Amino acid sequence: MKYLDEYRDPTLARQLLDELHRSATKPWRIMEVCGGQTHTLVRQGIDELLPAGMRMIHGPGCPVCVTPLETLDRAMAIAARPGVIFTSFGDMLRVPGSDTDLLSLRAHGADVRVVYTPMDAVRIAQEHPDRDVVFLAVGFETTAPANAMAVLHADRLGLPNFALLVSHVLVPPAITALLDDPHCEVQAFLAAGHVCAVMGWREYEPIAARCRVPIVVTGFEPLDLLEGILMAVRQLESGRHEVENQYVRAVRRSGNAEAQDAVRTVFRITDRAWRGIGTLPDSGLELADAYERFDAARRFEVGGLQPAEDLECIAGAILTGARLPTDCTAYGTRCTPRHPLGAPMVSAEGTCAAFHAAGRTKEVSMP
Repeated sequence: MKYLDEYRDPTLARQLLDELHRSATKPWRIMEVCGGQTHTLVRQGIDELLPAGMRMIHGPGCPVCVTPLETLDRAMAIAARPGVIFTSFGDMLRVPGSDTDLLSLRAHGADVRVVYTPMDAVRIAQEHPDRDVVFLAVGFETTAPANAMAVLHADRLGLPNFALLVSHVLVPPAITALLDDPHCEVQAFLAAGHVCAVMGWREYEPIAARCRVPIVVTGFEPLDLLEGILMAVRQLESGRHEVENQYVRAVRRSGNAEAQDAVRTVFRITDRAWRGIGTLPDSGLELADAYERFDAARRFEVGGLQPAEDLECIAGAILTGARLPTDCTAYGTRCTPRHPLGAPMVSAEGTCAAFHAAGRTKEVSMP
């Protein structure tokens, strides 16, 4: 891919690491918010090459992982209904609910389909006017515009059989909640570049000012992350607390106005439950009144849900950065990518999946 190898240059990586070691005088704690960034850090071993005492804290930026168990159980109850075609991105199919997962439901006859965009679900609704087609709309601000456009398109087509099961979450309230925790150790943040490509970074400026914490908008390749860490360390060392943009090739301060307009038209801000974390005020999106007819949660009455988290899974502590995957007693034994106890071991952005793919064990994990 063009303009990709340039951001994986080992010589430049070594130079950035050397400069980082020269710049850091204290054992700083920096959180990368995005699970995609976590996978790069762990896969490349960057987190183990930092100056002595410095630690990367892995944040809650995995959209699959933070989807609450109740939403997953509701999804499976809807998917199991006759006449429903349930659609989702592939990484949601193996996320365990209280009793089963979408992949197992499909094996037992439910019409569960993997799609690559929500527009695929709209097309399926056009092709099957006699069946209800539901798309599981999860994720951060990154995926919200595409889901908004799917609703707008279905509205223009007059499709009464298309619906979203919405579980969108927002990054700034999560950062605020982490910083308001008296036990928080995070001293700087690497903000997710793709989220900021949509929303810009103006929302982060009051957080940085109020909490006196540096926030660096960062990309996803090794050199992106090394430079982002270095920028955060330079702020910490000089006592600054600003929002800086490392990801200049993709992000502007104002973000993408057209995408924001679509999201504001279709959705409104609401309180949202996060798996393993709890309900955070004004931290999610739900369909606005004008589009509530596309709300699968309203269309399908699903009662009697009693979500039951696996008691051995410490997903909540991992998502907030309080624990590492290797702290879990089930990690790599009773919980593996093929047989996961929790979402962080399933998702392509999950911290547990990143550690497992990199072969991390208790013996070699960070102190």
